[in-house]
Amino acid sequence: MSISEIYKIYLKHPIVCTDTRKISQGCLFFALKGDKFDANQFAQEALNQGAAFAVVDDARVVKNEKFILVDDVLKTLQDLASYHRKALKIPVIGLTGSNGKTTTKELIYAVLSQKFKTYATVGNLNNHIGVPLTLLAITPAFELAIVEMGANHQQEIALLSEICQPDFGLITNVGKAHLEGFGGFEGVKKGKGELYTFLEQNGGTVFVNEDNLHLQDLLKHRKFKETIYYGTSGKGLVQGKLITNNPFLEVEWSYKGETFKVKSQLTGTYNFENILAAIAIGLRLGLNAVEINYGIASYAPQNNRSQIIKTAKNTIIGDFYNANPSSMQVAIDNILKLEAAYKVLILGDMFELGDETLAEHTTILNKIKDNQFNEVYLVGHNFYKLKHQYPYVFFETAEACKQYLSENPLTDGLLLLKGSRGMKLEVLLDVL
Repeated sequence: MSISEIYKIYLKHPIVCTDTRKISQGCLFFALKGDKFDANQFAQEALNQGAAFAVVDDARVVKNEKFILVDDVLKTLQDLASYHRKALKIPVIGLTGSNGKTTTKELIYAVLSQKFKTYATVGNLNNHIGVPLTLLAITPAFELAIVEMGANHQQEIALLSEICQPDFGLITNVGKAHLEGFGGFEGVKKGKGELYTFLEQNGGTVFVNEDNLHLQDLLKHRKFKETIYYGTSGKGLVQGKLITNNPFLEVEWSYKGETFKVKSQLTGTYNFENILAAIAIGLRLGLNAVEINYGIASYAPQNNRSQIIKTAKNTIIGDFYNANPSSMQVAIDNILKLEAAYKVLILGDMFELGDETLAEHTTILNKIKDNQFNEVYLVGHNFYKLKHQYPYVFFETAEACKQYLSENPLTDGLLLLKGSRGMKLEVLLDVL
């Protein structure tokens, strides 16, 4: 069956499911395969639960006309999403970067939704499966879309760009994330630059932080239909200045000779540039300063990203949705700048660093050593390997740390809680 024929079916059944635990009545079920599962085996179950059709790539499971047999379910999902994106004919903003993608996406959404009916990537659906699912969730009622694109190896951003066909693009930054998959920092840089390549080849507009030298380097020898800068150096569409960060950011920004101020609900100086990016995009798409500032001020971070959590005992900077060497460095820098009598670090391992794992964890520990913290707790096998070299408290697991902190409680402190998602540092909140 061709993509155009499958698309006609999708239009009649525009809800896509890939998990039999989340079947919606009348949906299209795509039987994806993974390293440890083959959803072809669950296609009949999906139909029994109310799916209208099941898209499969194993002829042995086909029993009737409710099964749509294709060569490759994943590629069909991606091709269907690409077909749908072209049919939508709305502007799409493509967003990637090593750090700050989700917060920046949410800020842009908060701004643009003041004027447009806007769809943005939900949660962390930003990979080769998540991006197609994001696109297929966009109905004709929407006027604009923001699509977050994540990657852990080269050519992934190129693929996702081909699928979502962005008109506008933003790389938040380039940092030491997924070094193992990208083959080092230069590989990360090249991989993120694939978004610029797509936009250059397809007449797109780029938004660029003029203060970021790595992004400036990626711009060399590339020509875009439109390049819009933001930053602090004086030549961009938007010029900004950080007024305060104690603990929330207040930003002053200028546009065409006028100056405005906005107080956010975000902590972390690293979010200053994310705010400027949202302002620049808002201006380019025709919003005024009042609309933009309302969007920025109304956004409250969720899901443990730059989130201030006040408990009965402490104030916690919850920034443990994920971590890599770049984001860990700036998170430590941020707590150093904040005013507090008692500062505590609780840091978890950073994942996907390959051969650089030991060196990058050592770098973080050396940074801590060069600064004054009242208490430091390190969690995870990678940090634990270094326990004899540093005068801190080390745990192999978050549960072990939780047990210790329940017996030795922390009170009246400003705590930074940060680590990779797999460390599950959220279990510590019960005792903090």
